[in-house]
Amino acid sequence: MDEVTLRALGLIEEAQAGAAAQVLTVAESALRAATGEVPDGPAAMHFARVVALTRLGDLPAAIAAADLMLAAAERENSAGWRSCALSLRATRRLRLGDQDIAEYDLDAVLRDLVSAETALLVDEPDPVIIGNARTGIAIGYAQLRLYELAAPQFEAAYDAACQAGYPDNGNRAMWLCNLAELHLMWALELYQVGQVVAAERHTTTAEGYATRAVREASGPKAEVWRLSALLFAACSRADRQDPAAAAADIPRYAALLGRYGLEEWRRETLLCRPFHAVALRRSGRPDEALRVIEDAVAALAPEVDWLISAALHRTHAVLLSIHGSTDAVPGLTYGDALAELLWRQRQRWLHTAMTMQSYDVLRWRHEQAERAAQTDPLTGVANRRGLDRFLRELALADAAVDDPVAVLVVDIDRFKHINDSLGHSTGDEVLRAVARLLTVNVRRGDFVARLGGDEFVAILPGADATMARAVAQRVVDAVAGLTDWRAQLSVGVAGGPAYAVQEALTHADRAMYAAKRAGGNRASCLVR
Repeated sequence: MDEVTLRALGLIEEAQAGAAAQVLTVAESALRAATGEVPDGPAAMHFARVVALTRLGDLPAAIAAADLMLAAAERENSAGWRSCALSLRATRRLRLGDQDIAEYDLDAVLRDLVSAETALLVDEPDPVIIGNARTGIAIGYAQLRLYELAAPQFEAAYDAACQAGYPDNGNRAMWLCNLAELHLMWALELYQVGQVVAAERHTTTAEGYATRAVREASGPKAEVWRLSALLFAACSRADRQDPAAAAADIPRYAALLGRYGLEEWRRETLLCRPFHAVALRRSGRPDEALRVIEDAVAALAPEVDWLISAALHRTHAVLLSIHGSTDAVPGLTYGDALAELLWRQRQRWLHTAMTMQSYDVLRWRHEQAERAAQTDPLTGVANRRGLDRFLRELALADAAVDDPVAVLVVDIDRFKHINDSLGHSTGDEVLRAVARLLTVNVRRGDFVARLGGDEFVAILPGADATMARAVAQRVVDAVAGLTDWRAQLSVGVAGGPAYAVQEALTHADRAMYAAKRAGGNRASCLVR
């Protein structure tokens, strides 16, 4: 993990701990460090800014900040940060839609989450970034109750945390707790639609994840994760084996967690109340069960997750009915009908998301196949087919046809001698080195291709004569400075208006041969 990412993740922890205003100031200062402008900073610092703005309650600004993070990720060619930016934007859009129905846009949220998933089809080398990306996607799907899609993302985040070199910060236990909580929520919703057997399967699964989290709790919050896992494990036993022990364990672990005073654990405490009431009722203590659920219902705040609120009210109605109250029956009937309707809505969302996923993966595979067909497999730069496509796009671009363009044609001096004397594997290494040095010495948006053999071309849209000569000389000097082999280049430079780029290519080719006739290891320029 690089230093910028490490610093950004530290700022995110500070923002989540209550220092969002200070973190925003620090993050924006770091983002301006390179050019003086916030948009030009690194994706990792944009991440910290998104979190800080969210914690400060400015969701529109957080969404705009996620857009800037996405642009930075594209500049850095980072699949992981691109995925993070998309999932951050999706979850902020979802929150904003909850606050203002005019901002509700489920299609946009699902598109971002699916695109965030597709982005990770490209390998991301940093497991910490992968963990954050997977978690962001999982949280988005979980907020939409798309449990089937959220669970694999939390599992992938856990797998990332198991890789060598991942810091021991407690994330493994956190993701196992997230999985336990997810399956408990899934079970609550299944109970509400009468799918008892399926619900019990998910509480069993939740117990498995919670038990693992108890064993794997580590890092600075190890005791918090251990207690959370014990609480979730107790909840998962309420509807199955040993409800009496569950009835004793749930309030005990909830009280121990409460001592830490962490805001985020209040939701988990409410989540556990229906399971506590069920455990009490199944232990032969129905009066206590009713008191527990009545206290929980009375303590409900407007911002509480609606599914937890619905589960509390339904459990309350069931317990009242068991106590012989006829007043509870109409409410229970209405609640069950509403739960069934919301379950069908969830199924439609799931179908939509899975259709989007299938389409996105097919599109990505098509793009990969197209990219492979236009890429030289040895050097990784474009091939002649890729060059032809770039030239077509250049001709069709909205820019004025009179805009300048510069062309570099590059040939390796005495390349046959390198192959004959040092072997073809060394020749391949030289070709890769030349392609790399060409790529790093041109600008973002410029184009590099291998035409075949030892010949390369670079197209520099908008470049003038001075810039083109400077690029050519840098490449010549860089290759001559390679210490592993004695390799040199002849580079021809030409230019002109964009509409005459083919003519410029012809002139650059002639200039390259002029450089070669003059002894090589030089650039020859013909720029109009």
